[in-house]
Amino acid sequence: MNKLIELFNQGDPVALGRLLKEVENGTAIGYEVLKHSAVKKGNTHVVGITGPPGAGKSTLVGNLCSGWADQGLKIGVICVDPSSPFSGGALLGDRIRMQELSKLPNVFIKSLATRGSLGGIAASTADIVLLMDAFGKDIIVVETVGVGQVEHDILDISDTVVLVNVPGLGDTLQTMKAGIMEVADLYVINQADRPGADESVRDLKMMIRELEKVGWQPPVLQTIATQKVGIKELMEEIDHHKAYLHYSELWDKKRQERNTKRLYSMIEELFSSKVKQYVESKKDIGQRIAFVRDGQLDPFTVAQEIVDGIISAN
Repeated sequence: MNKLIELFNQGDPVALGRLLKEVENGTAIGYEVLKHSAVKKGNTHVVGITGPPGAGKSTLVGNLCSGWADQGLKIGVICVDPSSPFSGGALLGDRIRMQELSKLPNVFIKSLATRGSLGGIAASTADIVLLMDAFGKDIIVVETVGVGQVEHDILDISDTVVLVNVPGLGDTLQTMKAGIMEVADLYVINQADRPGADESVRDLKMMIRELEKVGWQPPVLQTIATQKVGIKELMEEIDHHKAYLHYSELWDKKRQERNTKRLYSMIEELFSSKVKQYVESKKDIGQRIAFVRDGQLDPFTVAQEIVDGIISAN
């Protein structure tokens, strides 16, 4: 493992790929490399790209990354796909759709399956971001599944959130206002050559005014990703938002919040594992759980007994 970490520190993409797999699978090696990487993170700009299926997110991401690659930036791309209910693997296969992009030497693409995780991203996404950050990526793009209002998890790992939609929002705008629409930093109407693009832009701008946001005022842009129209303007606005984060001191604040959330989530993961081990080692606890299952005992009492037992055992 030490050799692998040494190659990782030297910028070897093969070592990055192998360690990303360890992290994704939650192995002991994965945890060790995360410990090694945690103190090196914090410099990369994490851009979350979200929106409904069919909005052209993958094409847009490909164009953005090509533009950044032309600028000499080192880019990591994390494509989060729905999982197959049979194999657990990714269904959409963004890696296949981005074959041309993957040929660029300064672009590394990692495809993840949600594996049943809610919130639009895979459970391991935050750790994958951490590792890519430690590897020295300038920009990390996270493209989510695009499942609508439950995609708030993208906020926990992104500095800049870009919401991509298509013309013809209509009445759906009102139903989305209570969800991801309120938290995006940039709004994009892709496929802007379709009818209704101007109306969608107008509706979005009206919604933003109603939100009465303080500080950063989210722009609304039009793109035609298949023709690379509007990509330069989108790149500029993403850069502007990064500058705003630094100016407003939100850049460091976001990282502090991210570190704290990861700490508490790790505590929950470790404690959950401890509980499982404790329950499996105690036959009498299994009987108590059976009583709860059959309605003979309340779950609150037994839960407290298990927690007290773990604490006293340590």
